[in-house]
Amino acid sequence: SRLIQPVVLSLLVLQMVGLVILMRYSRVNSPNSKQNNPNRSNDDDLQSSLYISSTAVFTMELLKFFICTLVLFHSTNYSFPHLFQIFKNSLIDSPYEVLKLSVPSLLYALQNNLLYCALTNLDAASYQVIYQLKILTTALFSVTMLNKKLTVRKWFSLILLSFGVILAQTSTSQDSHVASIPTDLAKKNRLVGTLCVVMAACTSGFSGVYFEKILKGSPKVSLWIRNIQMGLPSVLLSLLSSLLKDYSPIRSSGFFHGYTTTVWSVILVQAGGGLLVALVVKYADNVLKVFAASFSIVVNAVVSYVFFGFVPDGRFCVGTVAVCCSIVIYSGGGQKKRTILPMNRVEQGGKEEKENLIEDKDS
Repeated sequence: SRLIQPVVLSLLVLQMVGLVILMRYSRVNSPNSKQNNPNRSNDDDLQSSLYISSTAVFTMELLKFFICTLVLFHSTNYSFPHLFQIFKNSLIDSPYEVLKLSVPSLLYALQNNLLYCALTNLDAASYQVIYQLKILTTALFSVTMLNKKLTVRKWFSLILLSFGVILAQTSTSQDSHVASIPTDLAKKNRLVGTLCVVMAACTSGFSGVYFEKILKGSPKVSLWIRNIQMGLPSVLLSLLSSLLKDYSPIRSSGFFHGYTTTVWSVILVQAGGGLLVALVVKYADNVLKVFAASFSIVVNAVVSYVFFGFVPDGRFCVGTVAVCCSIVIYSGGGQKKRTILPMNRVEQGGKEEKENLIEDKDS
């Protein structure tokens, strides 16, 4: 366990930073995109090499569903009849559970589309800082939906978080891509990007608390079966969203138009995050997760400086420090209770086998 934790920490930071950096790079790297050339028309922009983000969301959801299916298939000792029985029990015979989980599925699909829009218009370092507002939204939804009580320390940390985000958002920090476009367009893009991040933080907070709320009244099943129950609506909803939103460019340019190695890397890293969540819940304690979240903000800023020419000003630095401190304060102290979550729950020959995941929660 002492050897695994540093590995999990490294993977967690790598996933947090790598996804944001790769996504930002994939959205601004196209020299023919409208973002790099504001004088281009919408029709010209469709013919550029920039990929259609909604198709990437669908592809990621489909890949994530496939990964969860493989994990379940492995848990059945590669038995197709047993796998089909699991699908029947968790999907066909549990329509109400699937319907309930369709709400967070819809919100997560919306959230992923918002994040692509955010990183098209906002530099990666600012995005990473502002997105920590999901802590604030999660806390507020927990108070209103779950009747949770927050300590004075937690309320102070949320105020500090808001202060830090405001400083970071109003700073003049920018990367080389933002510096290459007209000032008015840069300000507009930053506003659009910020609004997308705030909306994504709201959907993240609400969907997470809603998911916790419905799990309290639902039968306890494995983590992977929950992912399957959420994954199927996510695949269908993201496909519908892609066709409704981008049918014309998909028809004219192709579903996988503009896909490069970087785009596929974004999809793989985002889809693989589901497997990483299982490792984090099993092996990482709360201190490790807090350290990873804070450290990833700093690493993101450094990587953005190296690869995107990001130049932070004093206001951004103070805001970043305030956000990191707020994360530590919010998660520190207090007693934790350990909730056992089954990772695998497979019945074979009348014998039930379980592997448990340990998750720390605030008491």
